[in-house]
Amino acid sequence: MNKNKSIDVVSLTQELMTCPSVTPADAGALDVLQKTLEKIGFNCHRLMFSDENTPDVDNLYARFGTDAPNFCFAGHTDVVPVGDETAWQTGPFDSVIKEGVLYGRGAADMKAAVASFAASSARFIENSGGNFKGSISLLITGDEEGPAINGTRKVLEWMEKNGEKIDNCLVGEPTNPTKMGEMVKIGRRGSFTGFLKVIGSEGHVAYPHLANNPIPHLTTLVAALSKLELDNGSEHFQASNLEFTTMDVGNTATNVIPRTASATFNIRFNTHHSLDSLEATIRSCLDQVAGECEAAYELRALKNSEPFLTEEGDFSTLVANAIENRLGQKPDLSTTGGTSDARYIKNYCPVVEFGLVGQTMHKVDECADVADIEALADIYTDILEGYFA
Repeated sequence: MNKNKSIDVVSLTQELMTCPSVTPADAGALDVLQKTLEKIGFNCHRLMFSDENTPDVDNLYARFGTDAPNFCFAGHTDVVPVGDETAWQTGPFDSVIKEGVLYGRGAADMKAAVASFAASSARFIENSGGNFKGSISLLITGDEEGPAINGTRKVLEWMEKNGEKIDNCLVGEPTNPTKMGEMVKIGRRGSFTGFLKVIGSEGHVAYPHLANNPIPHLTTLVAALSKLELDNGSEHFQASNLEFTTMDVGNTATNVIPRTASATFNIRFNTHHSLDSLEATIRSCLDQVAGECEAAYELRALKNSEPFLTEEGDFSTLVANAIENRLGQKPDLSTTGGTSDARYIKNYCPVVEFGLVGQTMHKVDECADVADIEALADIYTDILEGYFA
């Protein structure tokens, strides 16, 4: 196989990983990537975005070529905090290879994929002599693991304003549960967060008739929401689920009935619902139960993201075939798991996701097999060759 020796995917991964780019810090990661891409002919734009009550975030959009179609690789160089650093067997930003495994924060999620974007692009450009009809672009944010306010969404808005249209996008998030080639993501469930508060009145526990304890009312509302059967799933999506993540009173006294009690829940939902219809369902349930138990409540809804599905077709088939040809395994086309920045990209073009194995992402001793990183770059190269054939 003809490889461009100027970009070694493992070495570039290690160089990116030594940058402690915990959201929102860039720590030089985008500088490393920009320098690499400019050497192979990419035109790079650094995009710093700001918003109220959120940190400024640096982003990168890079493009080789000017013609359509524009194939876009999308991902992020920011990483989550390391947690208990003393629990790591190697320094979380030392990027150490031991027995064929690369250890460090960002190995799986997702600096190896970002390096593979660059390495595969360089190989394809070299193999084609730069003579192909179309463009290759990279959309890289430093805000995927954080608030996701000053990252991909704003880069896409900037691109639209500046005439930068993308035709298909591959996101490099880790998609494989246990081994390479198992899974491609063609959609994601939506996310809805609810902040529920029940309002009563405080009082002495010895005189409950002079107070209105919100805790029993809250538990009644929680029980009602927990029993909701939102749907039974669909051909591509599992059933929607509502999960409570915390219940809080904040009462430090043992002899005082509190005034308020709160609970937070998150719903991961499929295409049977929208954010608005889901909110209507939740409020209808709460209204009915609160009326029966004479509870006063408030609900604040955080509408995180809508669900989406990229219909199976030429693009998903191209990606799946490239994986099967390299690894001998036909991947499942799945919508399982959490969310990603694909939820923004799907508004602009068809998007699928394929990356490394995700078992160690966000964990102590995050790692990736070196062989898997090299295979990922090979698969991305094959996808480019098939796309521009």
